[in-house]
Amino acid sequence: MKKYFIVPFLLWGMTSFAQQKIENLDFETSENNSPALWKLMGNNSAKVFSDFNEKQQGKASAVIESEGTEGFRAIMYTLPNNYAGRKITLSGYLKTENVTDGFAGLWMRIDPEVAFNNMQNVGLKGTNDWKKYEITLNMSPENTQQIVIGALLSGKGKIWVDNLKVSIDGKDIDNAKIFEKKLTKVELDKEFDKGSTISNINLDQNNIENLKKLGLIWGYLKYYHPNVAEGNYNWDYELFRIYHKLENVSAEQRDQILTDWIKGLGKFQTVKNSEPKNVKIKPDLDWITSSGFSKELTELLLQLKDAKRPKVNYYVDFFPNVGNPDFSHENPYREMKYPDEGFRLLSLYRYWNMIQYYFPYKNLIEEDWKGVLKEFIPKFINAKDETEYNLASLELIGRIHDTHANIWGNSKSLEKYFGERYSPVQLTFAENKPVVEDFYDENLGTQTGLKKGDVITEINGENVDTIIKKSLKYLPASNYPTQLRDISRKLLRSNAETINLTILRDGKTEEKTIKTYAYSDIKIKKEPKEFFKMLDGNIAYVYMGSVNADLLPEVFEKIKNTKGLVIDFRSYPSDFVVFKMGKLLKPESSDFVKFTNTSNSQPGLFTFTPSLKTQGTGKKYYEGKIAILINETTQSSAEYHTMAFRTAPNAKVFGSTTAGADGNVSDIKLPGNISTMISGIGIYYPDGKETQRIGIVPDVEVKPTIDGIKNNKDEVLEKATKWINN
Repeated sequence: MKKYFIVPFLLWGMTSFAQQKIENLDFETSENNSPALWKLMGNNSAKVFSDFNEKQQGKASAVIESEGTEGFRAIMYTLPNNYAGRKITLSGYLKTENVTDGFAGLWMRIDPEVAFNNMQNVGLKGTNDWKKYEITLNMSPENTQQIVIGALLSGKGKIWVDNLKVSIDGKDIDNAKIFEKKLTKVELDKEFDKGSTISNINLDQNNIENLKKLGLIWGYLKYYHPNVAEGNYNWDYELFRIYHKLENVSAEQRDQILTDWIKGLGKFQTVKNSEPKNVKIKPDLDWITSSGFSKELTELLLQLKDAKRPKVNYYVDFFPNVGNPDFSHENPYREMKYPDEGFRLLSLYRYWNMIQYYFPYKNLIEEDWKGVLKEFIPKFINAKDETEYNLASLELIGRIHDTHANIWGNSKSLEKYFGERYSPVQLTFAENKPVVEDFYDENLGTQTGLKKGDVITEINGENVDTIIKKSLKYLPASNYPTQLRDISRKLLRSNAETINLTILRDGKTEEKTIKTYAYSDIKIKKEPKEFFKMLDGNIAYVYMGSVNADLLPEVFEKIKNTKGLVIDFRSYPSDFVVFKMGKLLKPESSDFVKFTNTSNSQPGLFTFTPSLKTQGTGKKYYEGKIAILINETTQSSAEYHTMAFRTAPNAKVFGSTTAGADGNVSDIKLPGNISTMISGIGIYYPDGKETQRIGIVPDVEVKPTIDGIKNNKDEVLEKATKWINN
């Protein structure tokens, strides 16, 4: 559930034994007002830019600034080599301003799963002047694929970063010894490093069907053939080789070529798999017998169902103790901003098969996933530039209906598509209409002439409902309320300096022209929220966006005799307190969740695990009424916490449907360095009831109204406190 723990890592072939220079750790070099050579990652709307006024030394620092409470934003720099040594230290200077709902820090990770630290234990929050921090990790060069460093901001606020240094065993990294690592068979295959050599793909219906079947078989072999799983082949490049053999052949010739290809991969043993128990999803392999393949090809594919596969597939492993898939060996081909036709086909096949075999909610896609593969073949091949390729990828990602799934990171082409300039107006949806909720910048907001409660009906002469309908395919989310949540942040973006609006105010239509600004020109107001306060009527209130596990004993001692407790999950929890706080709310332990996951023995088979319990605390528990507040911003960890806390005997959930995306995330990289995610494990109520897409359904539905926004009312909180008082 803690998305900011999972930092994607790339596959690097460490063949260079000469030290490569590490540059711009002091952020002196800038490109397009952003730190040069640094990459972005994360899944919130925070902005990253260079600051030439506020710096610890030199002429510039790097800034991460966010007005949102969900997820995190980070800058990352991949060290160019693997190094010999015992300990690696990252040091640097940080300054923060009004950091709430999370924390700020440096981070460093040695991949895969060697070591990680993101300073969460330091809990850097609030406003702090420049101060030096450092983190140190134990090294394991023989097990290291890459080392990534950076800084991050989880939640709201602003962080400045400057003057970073890296040392190994106390010596500057520029003088460190390179660790010589033997390349794998996959890394040694260099044939298509400069391009797939595939172009002018025939897109008549017959060939699209052939390409669909090739994608099915290629992905099936990737995850089901033991010799591919062992890492004996660069499976990306094998696609290009087999493609060339299949050009302009008959169906009979195609099947024979595919049969010979599979036989050429080597022999394999078969085992008798026992009948699985507690099955949620079975592998979708009926296409093997329904695709009209030759008898020999069909029988060969069927034999692979029972192949004895290694526990660890080279292309996918599973994170320990959780079980979500780890796709870290996938090459992102990050230098290809606009991959050629072959690599775009590979991108489609890669993503489609990851979903086919490792997405725990594939059953909720609600359409034939194989039909989606066929539909998107021409979309990926016909994408004429980087923007169209990114949009095709975004549309495909949207078809799995997972709020965790989007294109995350700094895609300049998508940034321009959605608008590089921003208005200072904060929108929300009430009564299914975009409504002015607030202003990010009070001064600039006043200049717009807009007021809270204004309804936006047209943007640049186009009806808002039409804009929303056209945009939905590019808004990956688990449900419609979450799509509206996400489009509210895009509606008033533009590449122009002004936006013409038609608004509805007090039943009358008005025309407004508002200015747009570079993000760095908007002085986003900071309103940090404390974790705990008392409301009128002897009611306690805790805001989970600022929760601190260390404060729980003190807070619950203060509130033990209150009439009621409001737990506000309309944000992302800043700490994971499911069990530590959960046990304070109830006398006895009880089931609250169970999971599904798959394995490499039978990819695509998802089975339930036993239910997980929240513990009770005996007689000393909070006995007042408990009102839990949720809405479409309640996502992932917030949903998981809500599931646990609502099992308390006096708990009731108020608000509206949540984001419907639960489960630890798994990172996915596509050619062109497209970064996305999926919910990697299935999350269910103890009785097997779904949470994905549906979200947490409130006991008492309360949705904001236009009138409530206009009059600064928190109608969900009002309803909850009324229930407590009654």
